[in-house]
Amino acid sequence: MPDQLKKAAAGELGYRPCVGLMVINAQGLVWVGRRADVPGDAEGRGTWWQMPQGGIDPGEDPATAARRELFEETAIVSAEQIGELSKWLTYDLPDNLIGVAWGGKYRGQKQKWFAFRFTGDDSEINIMPPNGEPEFVAWRWAPADDLLDLIVPFKREVYRDVLAEFAPFARGG
Repeated sequence: MPDQLKKAAAGELGYRPCVGLMVINAQGLVWVGRRADVPGDAEGRGTWWQMPQGGIDPGEDPATAARRELFEETAIVSAEQIGELSKWLTYDLPDNLIGVAWGGKYRGQKQKWFAFRFTGDDSEINIMPPNGEPEFVAWRWAPADDLLDLIVPFKREVYRDVLAEFAPFARGG
């Protein structure tokens, strides 16, 4: 499909509703997972790191979705919500992923972000779900200042907005 037609078609697509989570430990470090490099993935090819995120089910409250996604992707239950972005953030997929990611239904994501303080022990974290494919192949705690260099480039503006509001939670633990 020529680029102009693809851009016009993308403009007619909506945004996939989802949640994002900034999980901060007692030392003020942020949980990040290295994406599984899966063909056709919405992140594209590469070894990108990101904070947990995932879709909101029909009729599901965003805060409920945040807790569900946190558990599904990390097995974390020992966390308290300490922040919620007041607005929804959006990003568009790069042209080569429009019509490919999420069954071609969306041009990008509309995200509601939450901050959580991790109150458990690292041994609680498990990125290998009992059923299904893992979102991540590795995880680590990272300084908030490193996040923009770790994330896939087309999500950096969203991460800048999230960090602008939530970074104070990561300072000083």
